[in-house]
Amino acid sequence: MRVEVDAADAMRAHALETYPDECCGALVIDEDGKQHVLRMRNIQNEMNARDPERFPRTARTAYSPDPADFKAAVDRWESPGYRLAAFYHSHPDHDAYFSDEDVHQATAAFGEPAYPDALQIVISVYGEEIRVIKAFAWSADEETFVQTPIEID
Repeated sequence: MRVEVDAADAMRAHALETYPDECCGALVIDEDGKQHVLRMRNIQNEMNARDPERFPRTARTAYSPDPADFKAAVDRWESPGYRLAAFYHSHPDHDAYFSDEDVHQATAAFGEPAYPDALQIVISVYGEEIRVIKAFAWSADEETFVQTPIEID
């Protein structure tokens, strides 16, 4: 996948602004091919504070998009002239890999992704430095997400 520099910069900025917590969002493309980054607020800390037994992880190691932000994003990519291209999130102080938790988050009840055509972009951020951005695509043959090339230009 090719990600426009402006879109990649917006995702990088989001990851840096939320550090040391994870960020999350979506990348949508309009009918003219322009890419738009839709930020979603990570409510993992709120969930952890409300029910730490059910949600033991904080936003430092997990993300849960705010339902209102997620709905607004869905409304955008389902509107005429737009399509969902990818979801993104950051890994503070870790490499950009697609963890078991990431797979769980991206898959529906039967172990298949809710959005199989959407890439999963993971941004590795250490302090004030973005180390790498990687993309992962659903492989029906392997029944999991596999790393796929990503170009930023």
